[in-house]
Amino acid sequence: MQRMPAGMTSLFLAACLLTGGRAGAAAQVLSWPLSKEMLRHAQLELVWQENLAVAEGEQLDTMTVLDDRLYVRSNQNYVWSLDRRNGRLVFDRSIAPAGFPLLGWTAYDDTLITVIDNQLVELDKNTGSQRRIMDLELSIVAPPVRNSQYFYVSAADRRLHVFRADDMVRLFRVAADNNSLITSILADDDLVVLGTDAGNLIGMMADAAQKRWQFDAGGPMAGPVVSDGRCYFLASKDTQVYRVDVTGPTAATMAWRYQTEAILDREPRATATVVYQYAVGRGLNAIGKQSGQALWVLPEGIELLAEAGGRAYVTTKLKTLAVMDNATGSKLYSVNLAKVTRFAANTLDANIYVADEQGRVACLCPAP
Repeated sequence: MQRMPAGMTSLFLAACLLTGGRAGAAAQVLSWPLSKEMLRHAQLELVWQENLAVAEGEQLDTMTVLDDRLYVRSNQNYVWSLDRRNGRLVFDRSIAPAGFPLLGWTAYDDTLITVIDNQLVELDKNTGSQRRIMDLELSIVAPPVRNSQYFYVSAADRRLHVFRADDMVRLFRVAADNNSLITSILADDDLVVLGTDAGNLIGMMADAAQKRWQFDAGGPMAGPVVSDGRCYFLASKDTQVYRVDVTGPTAATMAWRYQTEAILDREPRATATVVYQYAVGRGLNAIGKQSGQALWVLPEGIELLAEAGGRAYVTTKLKTLAVMDNATGSKLYSVNLAKVTRFAANTLDANIYVADEQGRVACLCPAP
């Protein structure tokens, strides 16, 4: 597709963002290919189910858990926002023309932040409507983030560009000492943490180009850095998972590293007690969050769906749901998920979110 001029793209996006939701979703008869018998065998309960109005030829592409919402996006860049506790539809609308590339999907207060066709876009979290579309004249390479005062944007010039959030005036820019590409950003009002394609984890002041500390992994980052307070978990292309703790205003140290002996291509999933890491050709690894020791490895495991009561609910390449006991490292049982085509990774609570190709979305949870 030929790229449109920036101004024309903004008008096109605005037209899409003003489009109303699809009618008819609530009128569809709800059904779900997971039978009551299957749920009983899996020791799961159905919390809610919804039919999304998927157009002919359209397919669900991604499912993302953010705070109290479940965001489902189709391959046509149509988005449904659901209250993940009860399945209530918050909004549904097209956020970009079909085929336009999207980068990132994060939330700040009542705003959703993404990059559409290389433009920074803010959407209202409750309506999906456009708030701002900003052409920063940068080639954006990592999902931007913000705190109460600033936006942090990584670009192909290997610089982190810092903008004042209110009016998007650029205040300063910084680079890693080795001029590596910044591929991951985390920010709060006190600290900004950067991950680079050279394996550097860098802490800097939130309001000034001043480095506080740096940790160097053995290889490039494989996906975004994950945080839990001042603990950071990162997957490196040196085949290892690292936990790095901030131990002082200018100090960060490695708490542990875990060898997967395989290629890593995505970020870890961290819950209250366990870090889960997929390794290509090796399956899903469960690592003690405090100890850094292996709890179990499931060779067919692909992704963590949720964790509850010391059990991990894992989707597998065999199209099954496997239930793992984190204390013993054993697989308790598995059930057939052949008709499930999309799922969300949820590290916040025990809810499991799955969908099929007809646009039927279900929330499951472990039975008491």
